[in-house]
Amino acid sequence: MKFDLILRVGVKLMIPFMLLFALYVQLHADYGPGGGFQAGVITAGAVIVYALIFGIEEAQRVVPKRLVELLVPLGVLIYAGTGLLGILFGKNFLDYSVLGANPPLARERGILFVEIGVLLTVSSTMVALFYAFSERGR
Repeated sequence: MKFDLILRVGVKLMIPFMLLFALYVQLHADYGPGGGFQAGVITAGAVIVYALIFGIEEAQRVVPKRLVELLVPLGVLIYAGTGLLGILFGKNFLDYSVLGANPPLARERGILFVEIGVLLTVSSTMVALFYAFSERGR
């Protein structure tokens, strides 16, 4: 796809909007359906589309394989760490009241942390799977 100018320009124009939509879905989770999983899939989709058009080597230059492998456990750690904070302060797992004095604000903060953990895990797992399958035939 080295000479597909229309595809290359189109994807370069589309990816920022995909990432912006992923951010919207991530931050909209407090007010309606959506959140980390959906935003993670959209983010991974942007990386995969980039890899399909510009090549796997270019995609791995932009989003290195090592970074992807580090983000999978980091997302799980953020999720589990948010839950374990409740246990450390004598509450239940994922009890967000320990994250602040104002319960509604603490709940919103806790949900945001959990959803960020899910976003990182889902997007990096999907990109890691794509990288693994794309390298399989080489």
